[in-house]
Amino acid sequence: MSTAIDAQAGPAAEGSLSARVQPRLKQKYNAEIKKALQEEFGYANVMQIPGLVKVVVNTGVGEAARDSKVIDGAVEDLTKITGQKPVVTKARKSIAQFKLREGQAIGAHVTLRGDRAWEFVDRLVNLALPRIRDFRGLSGKQFDGNGNYTFGLQEQSVFHEIDQDRIDRVRGFDITVVTSAGTDAEGRALLRHLGFPFRADDAQA
Repeated sequence: MSTAIDAQAGPAAEGSLSARVQPRLKQKYNAEIKKALQEEFGYANVMQIPGLVKVVVNTGVGEAARDSKVIDGAVEDLTKITGQKPVVTKARKSIAQFKLREGQAIGAHVTLRGDRAWEFVDRLVNLALPRIRDFRGLSGKQFDGNGNYTFGLQEQSVFHEIDQDRIDRVRGFDITVVTSAGTDAEGRALLRHLGFPFRADDAQA
């Protein structure tokens, strides 16, 4: 009975549950990963140990300039994948050659913080990435110089939250993982411990 009630209670109940039980990956970070990073980089203060700050999931919808319904599908997919309502990205100015009007929807993005970010990363590395056909690992070269990592996924079908039979069109996503690391080496080490499968040939790039 309580399970059914909780399932129908919506975001409020979910937030309450998250407050009581830490996400699995966050527990691992606190119990194991922080110590491993401290030993690896010799931090004198535990506050120096890098952690996960936020995750931004973004999709651009070029067709939205011609078909306003396309953005609805992008918003729906992002909501299912992240569990959070996206913000619709709109054009800042009109561009006649692209038939783009100022204020027209051109994409959507979600910013995940706190437990939602930890839960998303857990699902990403343990469920979504292994479903990519012929997957050979992530490039370790796509850090921004400040320990933050961005990579792209070509289609939404790798996420188990997406019903394969109800995909209206293939959509790609850009995912940015923002950390508190000061360098790419520290950010890369953090993500490696969190389960990001970097390719062996460029993991130390």
